[in-house]
Amino acid sequence: MKPGIHPDYHPVVFQDAATGKQFLTRSTATSQRAVEWADANGTQTYPLIVVDVSSDSHPYWTGSARHIDSAGQVEKFRRRYG
Repeated sequence: MKPGIHPDYHPVVFQDAATGKQFLTRSTATSQRAVEWADANGTQTYPLIVVDVSSDSHPYWTGSARHIDSAGQVEKFRRRYG
């Protein structure tokens, strides 16, 4: 990699706004907010990024997604415009 052209890639804590669940990962995102995170190396301070949706609250991953009956939709279309 060329030096000086890549953004800083550092540990960041993301928090789901709906559930409050937090997870530590690496990102180039920055934030003025910070949070204490305890791990095997002790307690560290990391930037905190609050996100609206994560896998903890997304309907697809939580199993609460609506399943659309596509066959019923086709029959409804044919009745209406057939």
